[in-house]
Amino acid sequence: MDNEERFSNKVADYVKYRPSYPQALIDCLIDQAKLTGNTQIADIGAGTGIFSKLLLEQGLTVTAVEPNANMLAAAKAQLSDNNRFSYLNNNAEQTGLADQSIDLICAAQAFHWFNTAQSKQEFKRILKPDGYLALIWNQRSMQQPLQIEYDQLLGEFCSDYSRVNHMNLTAEVLASCFAQDVMQQYSFHNHQTFELSGLIGRIQSTSYCPATDSQSYQQLMAAVKVLFCKYQVGGKIRLEYETKLYLGKL
Repeated sequence: MDNEERFSNKVADYVKYRPSYPQALIDCLIDQAKLTGNTQIADIGAGTGIFSKLLLEQGLTVTAVEPNANMLAAAKAQLSDNNRFSYLNNNAEQTGLADQSIDLICAAQAFHWFNTAQSKQEFKRILKPDGYLALIWNQRSMQQPLQIEYDQLLGEFCSDYSRVNHMNLTAEVLASCFAQDVMQQYSFHNHQTFELSGLIGRIQSTSYCPATDSQSYQQLMAAVKVLFCKYQVGGKIRLEYETKLYLGKL
């Protein structure tokens, strides 16, 4: 399946069940990249606009660039009333943005989908000489038994999981995206709390979730229900994340 179409039938679950990002990360980004209302920000691989929304709430100006029309429609539906928001139905390798027009490029939960070499060239074209690149991921914390067993279930029943997992990106690959391989690294705590239906929706929002009419999906759901019953407290479980920010110049 083309990467750009992987989420076409997952938009509703994505909007409802994907985690947002900590306010502390937004505050850090504003401080370190010296963002103001006049700063031109490109949210590349913007998806349904989760990260764009947080930036707009701070009075910042954002252009969302997203190749998947269904995902972009969800972003437009909730953000187009804001006059600081604009959008392009393009990809990271050909954004459609003007040369040296952007002060900050953000890629939240998206950079691992890009062609690294081609997107780096495009970023160099559109970024101003003193501009910043920010790569951001919610990364599940692997400190608790729940988290470890959850990850094992995904590996067992989701055939694409190991291939498309963003944690496949090494520190060396990430550093190579920045000038002189120098990047600032920050980590912030984040979490989601789910009832069983929410946990299922969270899984269904992922690109690697098996088709709902497949045997793998039925096996995964059976295992998830067992896992939920094992770890639930008051009918809920809590997924813990470390939200990573990699920030630097190009």
